Amino acid sequence: MACTCHTTCSSDTPAATAAALSPRWRRALWIALVVNAVMFAVELAAGLHAASVSLLADAIDFAGDAANYGLSLAVLGMAATWRSRAAWVKGATMFGYGLFVLGKSAWVWAQGTVPDAYTMGAVALLAFAANVGVAALLYAWRHGDANMRSVWLCSRNDALSNLAVLAAAGGVFGSGHGWPDWTVAGVMAALALSAGWAVMRLARQELRPAMA
Repeated sequence: MACTCHTTCSSDTPAATAAALSPRWRRALWIALVVNAVMFAVELAAGLHAASVSLLADAIDFAGDAANYGLSLAVLGMAATWRSRAAWVKGATMFGYGLFVLGKSAWVWAQGTVPDAYTMGAVALLAFAANVGVAALLYAWRHGDANMRSVWLCSRNDALSNLAVLAAAGGVFGSGHGWPDWTVAGVMAALALSAGWAVMRLARQELRPAMA
């Protein structure tokens, strides 16, 4: 979920353009898109069944990632300016997702709902396996432009979020209360807000030469 860029990524260099046009990159994006779309459906159903806000948050994150991979596919072969604009849209999406999850966590906290820990744990393990697989698939492009780097970081950090959901399931099971679920969802929201802002900032940096 949380996707940050701590270094300036390459922009319209020959290497970046060649990487963006690589058939391997296109194929990796398609696989990532399908995996995330399937996991969105799985986690949405499980989150509703288990009354877990952290699972629902992760499900929405899978949907956002699938849309982001589709956006990355749409700008393949375009100029670096368009790839940077796509990265900015992805950052804005992550930021909006963080706001939604924060609001949803506050609402569930007010209701005092206790989720099903067993469903949370099982689905979190499945989601972790899916995200580790996607992150490994995208590993070769982790040092690309803002668009490529944001895709890789999203997949890597999503796997960490799955571990957090798994820990929340253990907390719910051990305590009999819903606060671990709400807490993890709140942390996921904060990370999404930070990551979305970082990706938007990097994309703006890449767009400055074109704007000038």
